[in-house]
Amino acid sequence: MAKIKTSAGDKWFDAVNLTLLGLVSAVVLYPLLFVLSASFSNPAALFEGKVWLFPVGFNVQSYTRVLQDPNIVTGYLNTLLYTTVGTTLNIALTICAAYPLSRKDFDGRNTLMMLFTFTMFFSGGLIPTYLLIKNLGMINTIWAIILPNAVSMWNIIIMRTFFQTIPSELHESAQIDGSSNIRTLLRIVLPLSMPVIAVMILFYGVSHWNAFFNALIYLSDHSKFPLQLIIRQILLQNQMGEMVEATESSVDQILIAEGIKYAVIVVSSLPVLVLYPFLQRYFVKGVMIGAIKG
Repeated sequence: MAKIKTSAGDKWFDAVNLTLLGLVSAVVLYPLLFVLSASFSNPAALFEGKVWLFPVGFNVQSYTRVLQDPNIVTGYLNTLLYTTVGTTLNIALTICAAYPLSRKDFDGRNTLMMLFTFTMFFSGGLIPTYLLIKNLGMINTIWAIILPNAVSMWNIIIMRTFFQTIPSELHESAQIDGSSNIRTLLRIVLPLSMPVIAVMILFYGVSHWNAFFNALIYLSDHSKFPLQLIIRQILLQNQMGEMVEATESSVDQILIAEGIKYAVIVVSSLPVLVLYPFLQRYFVKGVMIGAIKG
């Protein structure tokens, strides 16, 4: 089989492209590697600026103190609960909205689409939203964290666009066989839509995992704080007095707090980093189809 000859222009293009991609990858990866190295480094070396890429004075003292702190453990469990319940509700509502809007035989779908899209650009504002949550009795409850962001119109558009790529002949054949719309959705549409569902899980899950603003506004019970709100308090205070023994000097407290900050960042990011490789193959396919199909 004849080998295709590569022109000089193609070689230069590949070289420049690889160089640029390498630089971008280095810019993206370096902060992650630095945080990971800093979390395993000696706090004194970290405070003196000796850590650049690899750990200096390897130790796990920061992780030991983080995992022993009850506030962080509680925040971790709360965030897992909010993310699991919230993402499940998000996916269910997004499917329920996107599927009928994707069906050409659904009367009024264009009008509903316009009304839904209107909410992307206009909202009641922060104070009216807070008063609504308060009047509904959801202050200081899990529902104040989950329900205000129960569905994203942008994600509905992406899922609706994906549903429209499924051949209409499948719907027609299912209808001829006596299948109801719900059964068609569960038995035919959803099994074919795993790429976009994986994308939605990642979008919604990461959003819930990183969220702290609603908790800051609606929660007053410290035992219900999510992990990100606990981390925010750590970064603002720049110290962890509750996690440091009283016999330790103020200098030791500062050094330990410096290492703890990076350990907390790693601990909080770990679930998302672990989840992404399993969804990556679906993620690329789902985003591309939702982006280019009209």
